[in-house]
Parts: sequence; C-alpha cells; structure tokens
Amino acid sequence: MNDWFREVGPNRLEASPERLLECLGTAAFFGVVVAVIYYLTQRRGRLETASLVSTLVLLTILLAMVTLVIGQNLARAFGLVGVLSIVRFRTIVDDTRDTAFVIFAVVTGMAIGSGFITLAWASALVVGVTAWGLSVWSRGGGRGTASTLVIKINVCPDPESVVTPALLKHLATYRVTEVGTAKQGVALELTYYARLRPEVSPVALILELKKIEGVQGVEWKDPSAN
Repeated sequence: MNDWFREVGPNRLEASPERLLECLGTAAFFGVVVAVIYYLTQRRGRLETASLVSTLVLLTILLAMVTLVIGQNLARAFGLVGVLSIVRFRTIVDDTRDTAFVIFAVVTGMAIGSGFITLAWASALVVGVTAWGLSVWSRGGGRGTASTLVIKINVCPDPESVVTPALLKHLATYRVTEVGTAKQGVALELTYYARLRPEVSPVALILELKKIEGVQGVEWKDPSAN
C-alpha cells in the first residue's frame, strides 16, 4: 500500500501536498488508460463517445479523492454516502457495455485511492485484453456497425408497430433509445440504436420506411463516418 494512504487515517487530517498530487496524478493516468481502452474497443465515432470518455477520466480521479477523504473513518464514509446520494445520472446509456466501463473507472479510482496500484495495473491489463477480444469477436458477426436511426412519424396510438415490419426486414438488431415530439408536437420522433443486415444498405431501409403512410422523415447516422 502506498505512502499517500498511510498518511490518511484516523489520526491524520490530510496527507502532504506531494502525496496527494502523486495519488491524483496516478488516478488521472489510469483514468486515461480506462478511457483509451473504452474508445479503442467500441465502434462509435469520436463525437458520440467524447462525453463518456471525459466522464471516465474525471470519475477515476474523483473516486480516488473520495477514497482518500474516507480513509479509515467510518463516519466520513456514511457522511459521503448521504451527500453523494443527491447526485442523479439522467443520461440514457445507449450501450450496456458503457455501464461496465463506468464501473471500471469507479473501481480503478477506489483502488488507487486505497493504494492498490498493482491491482489497478492488473485490472487494466485483464479488462483491456478481454474488451479487445470481445470487440474483435463481435465485429466478426458480420452485422455491420451500430448506428442511430431517427424516424419522424405522424402521431398515432402505436407508432412503433407501424414501422416494425420494415425494421425486421432490414435490421439485424434494433432497440428504441428515445421517443419525443417533433414539428411542434404534430409528429413523433423515434430514435433507434440499430444494426443493418449484411446485405442491406441504409438507402434501402430509408426508401422502405418512406413508403409507409404517416412517416414524415427518416435519418440514418453512421458513426464510422465521423
């Protein structure tokens, strides 16, 4: 266990500035490692992943700070739980895999704050190799890059059922990520996280959807074009 954690305990209020900077600098480094592993093993563009990449780096540093503040003081631990319970994450996670990397950043930050640098290195290696292997395996499925499909359709009781036949015909997988109104409330906007079938082009999907009565507009956002 590193010196910075030995200096933070029930009889010490604060470690030396040098130790704190060393700890937080190490956390920043490993935060970048976590973010790089995430970025290199997913298939969305830079603009789509920029927010989460930044979050992973900052989250690692913040969790290292939290661990240092708590130290071995049980009262601080309960106090921080109460304060942090106020925070709420409102962002919709398009890919459940993103949640795993958020947890990765949290655990890495806590490990560094506690002085377990060897554990941080080992987890970065194991998670990095595993994530890369799973990424290569998923790309071998031949289903194409996951993209965003936006459909604007007239307001009706069940708009999803109207477009479902076309989606089943052209997409390998899809799921709704957002539903909202468009054109001042006279239309609905359905946003999907989708993958095309190997033999299907985005143009064919768009033309098929445009034939459906009530569909006002279709947009296909390919992350590989960024």
